[in-house]
Amino acid sequence: RLVVVDKPPFLAVTPGGRHLQETVLLRLQQQLGLPHLTPLHRLDRDTAGVLAFAVQPATRAAYQALWRTRAVHKVYEAIAPWRDELVFPLTAHHRLVEPGGAGFMQMQVVAGEPNAETLVERLGELDPAGVPGERLALYRLTPLTGRKHQLRAQMAALGLPIVNDRIYPELEADALDDYGRPLQLLARSLRFTDPLDGQARQFESQRRWGE
Repeated sequence: RLVVVDKPPFLAVTPGGRHLQETVLLRLQQQLGLPHLTPLHRLDRDTAGVLAFAVQPATRAAYQALWRTRAVHKVYEAIAPWRDELVFPLTAHHRLVEPGGAGFMQMQVVAGEPNAETLVERLGELDPAGVPGERLALYRLTPLTGRKHQLRAQMAALGLPIVNDRIYPELEADALDDYGRPLQLLARSLRFTDPLDGQARQFESQRRWGE
């Protein structure tokens, strides 16, 4: 009923824009011979990690309802700057809006009632890989809402832009891909109760930082 993959960065989930053929969906449909395969959620093209698909049209709606009702526990990890003045864990609350108009745009943080909420935990300091004066940390991000670019925008708003993010805080969406500098954001795990048989399901990315 399900196919779950460990998505690499720089690969879109579904066809769109400049990315019509090289997508996770088309690759899986062709490799597995599953023409009705449908993604149950989305990851940004730049984001790696756990991505789930429904195999059967008859059971797709039951699984999609889990994401719609926020019944899926999602955990991400990110590498971002260390900031002494921030105390963790913290819960980030922001109002994110998408500007109107055609083309790709950043989500913007504006005043008003928050519509994006994420628990941010700092797991520890990382070796800065020889970059003088740069302190980096590994963070665990648990989104409680599901806005577009939520984690990237909220981390930037906290003064913690995710390493190698080409979009936040600067908009560089048209820049050429630098495959040696992937976005340091990983969808680490998904957990939910299967709506069809009541079994606990948990899927973990096998990617390891520094490997």
